[in-house]
Amino acid sequence: MEQVKKAIDETYAWYAVYTKPRWEKKVAEHLQEKGIEHYCPLNKVTRQWSDRKKVVLEPIFKGYVFVKPRIENKWELRKIPGILNFVFWLGRPAQIKEEEILTIKKFLNEFSNVEVEKKTLVPNTPVRITQGILMNYEGMVIEVFGNRAVVKIDSLDIQLSAHFDKKNLELIG
Repeated sequence: MEQVKKAIDETYAWYAVYTKPRWEKKVAEHLQEKGIEHYCPLNKVTRQWSDRKKVVLEPIFKGYVFVKPRIENKWELRKIPGILNFVFWLGRPAQIKEEEILTIKKFLNEFSNVEVEKKTLVPNTPVRITQGILMNYEGMVIEVFGNRAVVKIDSLDIQLSAHFDKKNLELIG
């Protein structure tokens, strides 16, 4: 049963594709014409012109559109005008979980003027540990390797190397 579910998931997996700059909505139109399931998250934004205000729909992820093609047609997507390539992770087109797409959809249905912020850790960034035995200790990021960080905690005279995310490390300031 699990193998059947995995085969179905791989047959219809979500992927992100890079688009030409400011072509997100045009790419979505081309995908719609071809009957390919896609998602171009749009944000309701109020824009001010010299003579009026207007609510416009802007892509929330600049330069990206999510697609859910059949696996055998996946590489044909690159022929669609405006699509540059897949977003790759570890040498393969990156798959996006269905739950993540649904979360984005739900969030955008409830809120407007949404902004995408990419929080990254860089060396010499002060952080606070928010989980575990060292919770509330503050430290300094020494090195970053993908999603792992080495954090120095001066008060204990130690260094930690751990997977980081919003759950266990908080940027200070």
